[in-house]
Amino acid sequence: MRPTSDFQAIVAPQPAKPIAVVAMGGHAFMRTGQPATFDTHLKNAAEISARMMTLIERDYDLVITHGNGPQVGMLMQQTDIARDQVPTMPLDVLVADTQGWLGHIMQQEMLNQLRRRNLNRFVVTMVTQVEVDKRDPAFLAPTKPVGRFMSEQEARAAAEQHGWEIVEDSGRGWRRVVPSPRPQRVVQWRMIQDSARHGHIVIAGGGGGIPIIKNSYDDYVGVEAVIDKDLTSGLLASSIGAELLVILTDVPHAYVNYGKPNQQALGAVTAEEAEKLVSQGHFAPGSMGPKVQAIQSFLKRGGRRALITDGASLELALEGRGGTHFVGRL
Repeated sequence: MRPTSDFQAIVAPQPAKPIAVVAMGGHAFMRTGQPATFDTHLKNAAEISARMMTLIERDYDLVITHGNGPQVGMLMQQTDIARDQVPTMPLDVLVADTQGWLGHIMQQEMLNQLRRRNLNRFVVTMVTQVEVDKRDPAFLAPTKPVGRFMSEQEARAAAEQHGWEIVEDSGRGWRRVVPSPRPQRVVQWRMIQDSARHGHIVIAGGGGGIPIIKNSYDDYVGVEAVIDKDLTSGLLASSIGAELLVILTDVPHAYVNYGKPNQQALGAVTAEEAEKLVSQGHFAPGSMGPKVQAIQSFLKRGGRRALITDGASLELALEGRGGTHFVGRL
């Protein structure tokens, strides 16, 4: 019998394992108050990667998604500063840029953690495009602030020069706003699924994915927009048949009456209870709201279990001793 080569052993499909999708924010790489240096990003990526090992040790196939808000903001600021010397790049290209360099450091640190544990897995970063509907109402009413804060005078001049929509952002200054359409399809979902099924750890959907639409010729084209990374993560988890969706944030639980004297951490929540809490307005649109929406969508499409917690509580949450758990079908 012809012996199996090392290459064949690496690429052969592995016995079916449950897939976990872990979504983390761009601030996981650069926390509030930390300097926006490469070393900061690298150190935090190493810490996150070490925490992710608890899923590997529990024998999950793993897909990691991440935000990119602070990082794409830095690239936009660099673009503004160098506008007269270097050709500018559109927002979809900047999202792709952050997928590359954040994926690189996360991939590097995940490989380091695997090697320290003598685990024979590989890590791949997938440049991920996400199709949105060009008729999405979000294109008529941009709401997502991006880029740096400006004075009103500076912002109005930039709007006139570049055709930007601008808004005043929470008393902190003026910013450009772009559409935030809902994700319709993760174009590379099958490649992500196949890679995970072969036992590789996949980093995908960075920044919510590179937004693309189909034009009148049925060709894909990039658009100036930002897709919510949690909604994309929920859609991707459903598309690849994930059993578990974990959304990492900067608090250990989801809460009702958040920030009020009667604030209460949520433990186990059924899909029906989550629906009721959403209707009561407990989850803010700009923070916890999209996370719960992503989980609701995931459960509706057949997902079995979802968690909201922070990185420090991940292991406890997986053991059922921490975090907010969402279970059941709608």
